[in-house]
Amino acid sequence: MRPNFIIAGKLTREYLLPPQGSPLLDSPGGNLIYTVGGLAVWDKNIGMVARITKEYPQEWLSEFQKRGFDIRGIETAEENFDLRSFIAYTDTHERSHTSVVSHFARREMTFPKTLLGYQPRDETIKDLRTMDSSSPSALDIPKDYHDVTHIHLCPFDFASQSQMVKLFKNASTQTVTLDPAPAYMTPRFWRELRLVLQGVTAFHPSEEEIRALFWGETNDLWDMAKQVSDYGVKFIVIKCGAQGQIMYDSVSKKKYEIPAYPSRVADPT
Repeated sequence: MRPNFIIAGKLTREYLLPPQGSPLLDSPGGNLIYTVGGLAVWDKNIGMVARITKEYPQEWLSEFQKRGFDIRGIETAEENFDLRSFIAYTDTHERSHTSVVSHFARREMTFPKTLLGYQPRDETIKDLRTMDSSSPSALDIPKDYHDVTHIHLCPFDFASQSQMVKLFKNASTQTVTLDPAPAYMTPRFWRELRLVLQGVTAFHPSEEEIRALFWGETNDLWDMAKQVSDYGVKFIVIKCGAQGQIMYDSVSKKKYEIPAYPSRVADPT
C-alpha cells in the first residue's frame, strides 16, 4: 500500500544524556525517528526515507515495520560512515555534542566502549553542492513514493534537500514541507535557498535559524517570514522553543501565535 506521507531524514545510533532520568546508549535516533514518531500520533501510514550502513541494527528496522511504517525508502549504502550521534543536556536544557568523555565523567558514568573514537560531525559548509553520504538521496526513493501527496524533509545537507524538492515540486497536488539544516541558514547562502523555496509549501525554521539567515538585516520575525513568503512559500512556521510557534499564512496574509502545549519536558530532543 502506498504511504500517505513521506518523511526523509537521518537515522542514527544515538547516545543521549538527558537533563533528568536514565541515559539512552546506542538507541534508535535521528531526526527521521523523532518526526515519524510525532506524525504517527495521527497517521502511521508513513514512508521512511534515509541512508544507513550495514552496521545499523536490523532489529530496529524490523521494529519500524512492526509499528506499521514503510521502510522501503531506507537504503543501505555501500560506503561506510559513522552513524553514531551524541547529545548531552545540562540542567538548563542546553545541548552539547562535544567533550564526550567529560560528560560521562561528570555524571560518574562508565564511558561506553562503543563510543571510542567518536568525533562530532563537522557541519561547516564549504560548498553547497557537496552531498553528505549519510543524507537520504532522491535517487533512492522508490518509484511509487513519487506520487505521494505529503512530503516532509528533515534537516540534512542542502544539495540533497534541493534534489528532493526538485523531485516533488512539479506536481501541483503535492505538499512539500522543509525543515532547514542550521549550517546553510546564513546570509551567504540566502540566494541559493530562495531558489529551493520556490518548490516548498511550508518552511519550518527555528527562531535561531531564521535570525541567523537575516543577521544584520532585520530583527522582526514577521518581516523575516514575509520575505521568505515572497518566494512562493505558503506557510512559514517559526519554532520558538518554550514560547511555541508563530506562523505566517502568505495566502490569507494572516499571522498566528501558537503557544507550546503545556507539558513536563523529559527529553528536549
